[in-house]
Amino acid sequence: MQALVGSRARRPRRIAMMSVHTSPLHQPGTGDAGGMNVYIVELAKRLAALDIEVEVFTRAVSSDDAPLVELAPGVLVRHVTAGPYEGLLKEDLPAQLCAFTHGVLRTEAGHRPGHYDLVHSHYWLSGQVGWLAAERWGVPLVHTMHTMAKVKNAALAAGDTPEPPARVIGETQVVEAADRLIANTAEEAGELSHHYAAREDQLAIVHPGVNLEVFRPGGPAAQAEARARLGLPQDAAVLLFAGRIQPLKAPDVLLKAVAVLLEREPGLRERLVVPVVGGPSGSGLAKPEALHKLSAQLGIGDVVRFHPPVGQQQLAEWYRAATALVMPSYSESFGLVALEAQACGTPVVAAAVGGLPVAVQGGVTGTLVNGHDPADWARALLPYATDRALVARQGAAAARHAAAFGWDAAAAATAEVYAGAMHRPAGLLSRRPA
Repeated sequence: MQALVGSRARRPRRIAMMSVHTSPLHQPGTGDAGGMNVYIVELAKRLAALDIEVEVFTRAVSSDDAPLVELAPGVLVRHVTAGPYEGLLKEDLPAQLCAFTHGVLRTEAGHRPGHYDLVHSHYWLSGQVGWLAAERWGVPLVHTMHTMAKVKNAALAAGDTPEPPARVIGETQVVEAADRLIANTAEEAGELSHHYAAREDQLAIVHPGVNLEVFRPGGPAAQAEARARLGLPQDAAVLLFAGRIQPLKAPDVLLKAVAVLLEREPGLRERLVVPVVGGPSGSGLAKPEALHKLSAQLGIGDVVRFHPPVGQQQLAEWYRAATALVMPSYSESFGLVALEAQACGTPVVAAAVGGLPVAVQGGVTGTLVNGHDPADWARALLPYATDRALVARQGAAAARHAAAFGWDAAAAATAEVYAGAMHRPAGLLSRRPA
């Protein structure tokens, strides 16, 4: 794996960032908007602070979308018309990549040659567009996968839909085309190498960050204030789920574990609260009420509370109000919400998958659970519902741990990846899949 180059290498002046299927302007936690949206917004802002201008290309989903929106100083969002505004699922978007690419190339053609120094694409759909744009402009392509079809298919939730072969082919093409591949963790870099034959010289590891100004600890007083504002009992054991409601994220595992927990410890029912903050997404859109029905079937409707997605400031309130954040996901490239919760001083109970063992220090800032057996999760959750000293100790450690993951550091490391890609000999920049 190639080391990041020194600061003497030239950084780009302006980059084209591709985010085809989800806009950085959309509310995370519903539809296809999630951690990737947060990643792009925070990274773009911090890159702009390093004097790297960012233009994010995303698909217009409404006739009301302005062609150009300033997200922050030095960060522009360009809405590209590609297919009908509404009614397209993410699975329908491959058929619109040609139209999207046309819009991207037409935008660049309106500028002087060399307007963009580099392309950074996010997710495989964007990688397909980025590959063609980078080839056309003669600039490097940097790609971040966020999730991978082969990894997701190896850990499918029961009843979830596998990723199609077309995605695997598309991802393989993007990996071969990219000058640099940014992985969230060493494990993800290994998966890129193992599943997609990524070359050692392509790979760079950059941990995502957390907005430490928004997500910050406040101690018992802040928790009491947050619970009062959110209508939560002051003495409750609050086991929070925050994220998109879909099989991949496994909120059903949490509900089943809570049912087991209450069967074993019926006295907890009086003080246990399980907020589910988020909206249906992905394959969860097919049965948007499934989780509500499961809650009723399990007989825990009195302790589970469903809430729509919220903005970053209110999400921080939920984290501070919680006793623990619960993440039973089947697959996570990193798990930004785990960092956000810990930055607020809240322990995390997470599945030992993907990047979560990096985001969460098992036994120190939370608990890592192997597998998805509700009985195992019930055992893991019990101490958080009963041991306030454990919660306080791990919460303090969680805040210290998360403080090392600021977005400024992530942006600086990403800028060095860009510089390394631009420093590559010109002959290698043209090496693209046949």
